[in-house]
Amino acid sequence: MPEISTLALFAAATMAILIVPGPAVVYIVTRSVAQGRSAGLVSVLGVHAGSAIHMVAATLGISALLAASATAFTIVKYVGAAYLVWLGVRKLMSRAPEGDAPEPLQASRTRLFTEGFVVNVLNPKTAIFFLAFLPQFADPSRGPIAPQIVLFGVVWIVLGMASDGTYALLASALAGRLRRSARAARRLDIGSGVVYLGLGAVAALTGESAK
Repeated sequence: MPEISTLALFAAATMAILIVPGPAVVYIVTRSVAQGRSAGLVSVLGVHAGSAIHMVAATLGISALLAASATAFTIVKYVGAAYLVWLGVRKLMSRAPEGDAPEPLQASRTRLFTEGFVVNVLNPKTAIFFLAFLPQFADPSRGPIAPQIVLFGVVWIVLGMASDGTYALLASALAGRLRRSARAARRLDIGSGVVYLGLGAVAALTGESAK
């Protein structure tokens, strides 16, 4: 198993990556503002169920297969980008109800969890982390690689839930006034839609500069 110093270094590097907002954080914050704390926390659970898929894929060597296949990686990248664009368009097309105290549309917990799961399964940031970053900390001299990847993956998920959970709590705590104003709610939808579209464009262009 990895040395304690290696785990500590990995944890520090992971936190530095996690605190930078990506598609998953945007999704969590948007849901937290729209529906409150519980919706944000359910979204966090969905997102990190997606992280578990990346961990399993890395452990089984699927990530290495994607790295070796430019076509496979391109498909994953563009499917993820398309999903983000779809979320953005849906936000931009939504209409806030009239009045000063609109009731936000309530998505079910199942839908919140599922959308969070899909967002992170197709999240290039998470895929690249498990594909290129995490394996650097695995040391064959410390034993089998697969258990080490699982351990690092679990650390990522635990720290990710703490980081994203904090985003969810802060967003829900600061969102009360926004939810009471139809104009502010509409501006939030527009802002979220633009951010989703931008993230979709970034995801689609990931790796283009390296060509």
